[in-house]
Amino acid sequence: MAELLAAEGVTVRYSTLTHFCRRHGIGTRPKQRAGHYHFDPGEEMQHDTSPHTVAVGDRRRPLQCASLVLCYSRMIFAQLSPRWSRFQCKVFLTEALTFHGGAARRCMIDNHSVVVAAGSGRDARMAPEMEAFATRFGFRFAAHALGDANRSARVERPFHYIEHNFYPGRSFVSLADLNQQLRAWCQQVNQRPKRTLGGATPLELFATETTALVALPLHIPEVYEPHLRRVDVDGYVSLHSNRYSVPAALIGRRLEVRETPEQIRIFDGPRLITAHQRQEAGLNQRLLRPEHQEPRRSRRPSPPPAPEETLLRSVAPPLAPLIDALRHHHGGQAARAVRQLHRLYLDYPLDALTAAVETALAHRLIDLARIEQMVLRRLAGEFFRLPLDDHPLPTSATQDDDHD
Repeated sequence: MAELLAAEGVTVRYSTLTHFCRRHGIGTRPKQRAGHYHFDPGEEMQHDTSPHTVAVGDRRRPLQCASLVLCYSRMIFAQLSPRWSRFQCKVFLTEALTFHGGAARRCMIDNHSVVVAAGSGRDARMAPEMEAFATRFGFRFAAHALGDANRSARVERPFHYIEHNFYPGRSFVSLADLNQQLRAWCQQVNQRPKRTLGGATPLELFATETTALVALPLHIPEVYEPHLRRVDVDGYVSLHSNRYSVPAALIGRRLEVRETPEQIRIFDGPRLITAHQRQEAGLNQRLLRPEHQEPRRSRRPSPPPAPEETLLRSVAPPLAPLIDALRHHHGGQAARAVRQLHRLYLDYPLDALTAAVETALAHRLIDLARIEQMVLRRLAGEFFRLPLDDHPLPTSATQDDDHD
């Protein structure tokens, strides 16, 4: 348009042209009223998720915040999880419906693939397992049209409230601690007056809505997700980067692993083999139960000391510290060093050997060759006679031998 006006000789600034178009509704869609949705007690509840980054422990973690709101009373329940899947969705909805004590007849969701198998809006087809889950609790899923965020405004607004009211000023040791504090916070929020409710609290309106909710079934089965895993050569099954032990007799067998919110149960056919505390995905933990640990092999009894060692310890106690040091240094190969020390005991005077050993130990020296040099250095210039027989040879015989 600016180029066409310039060709006609009309020069106008671009901002002036766009302002003129907006003022006269040229090229823009007219705004429409969002309208107001009215819900009867027990008619509808809304469920959605939102990604949040929360400081848990000593690091910030990306988590999925799930929320369920009863549209009439505005009762809210929220929970965070590391990942979001159909298993996590069923776990959350089970706890949320138990928290509210019942379910509304319709659950409005967006078009995410966790619940919706194909299509969108009115043409959405829910996943069969999610339809079966909804039937068990007496409600049905419904998806709003693409881009119609106002249709789920009851559940969209609390996410902003959680980010700016719940997280600031609080610290969380673990994910379990975070969800426990969030549950208590939801109970407090449900007791606060709301301007949109005419000053009433969600808990007051819930007293009216609770009679219109679909009652919970008499038995709520535990939510679990089955997996098939083969036991590795170490006697573990792997699930979500974590390893859980089983008896060694099952190595190589294909077992069924049932993942529940709290436990990992391992079955061999219908028989329960073992159960472990469930770990978060991606922690690379290895859990070993005491009954699955192999018994320690009994150590062989240490052989009795050699005769040379017994002799040295009995006749020359000052040599005992050196023998202990040799055994600590050489381990199972110390017998050779002990025999070498026994040879020094036979070849040299005991006083000189003992003094050299004491000096060597004072300097943390256990090299027997250097100890022998220290003994020879102490004996330098000394003369000692070896013991002779009781009957020495005659002098004449000795002279004759020398003459010869």
